[in-house]
Amino acid sequence: MGFMDQAKDMYKLQKQAKELKATLKNIHVEAEADGVTIVVTGEQNFIECTISEAIAGDTKKLGKAVVEAANKAVKKSQEIAAENMKAVMGDFGGMFGK
Repeated sequence: MGFMDQAKDMYKLQKQAKELKATLKNIHVEAEADGVTIVVTGEQNFIECTISEAIAGDTKKLGKAVVEAANKAVKKSQEIAAENMKAVMGDFGGMFGK
C-alpha cells in the first residue's frame, strides 16, 4: 500500500470516527438500581438521574443505588461504543498490520 493510499485511508478513518462520535452522542443508555435510574450517552456523559421517593430518605441505600446504577449505565455505554468501534475498525484492520 502506497503513501497516498494510506493517507486516503487515514482520512476515511478520521471521517468515520467523527461520525461515530456523533452517533454515540445521540445514544442514551438507561440503567436502574433500587429506585435510582441513571441515563448516560454513548460517550459516557451523564444526562439524567431519577430517584424514587421510596429511597430518597435512606441516604446510605441511596448512595449505594446511585453508584450501582451509574456503573451499570457506564458499562452498557462502553459495550455499545465498543460494538460501534468494531464496525469502523473492521474496515481498517489491514492498515495496522493485522
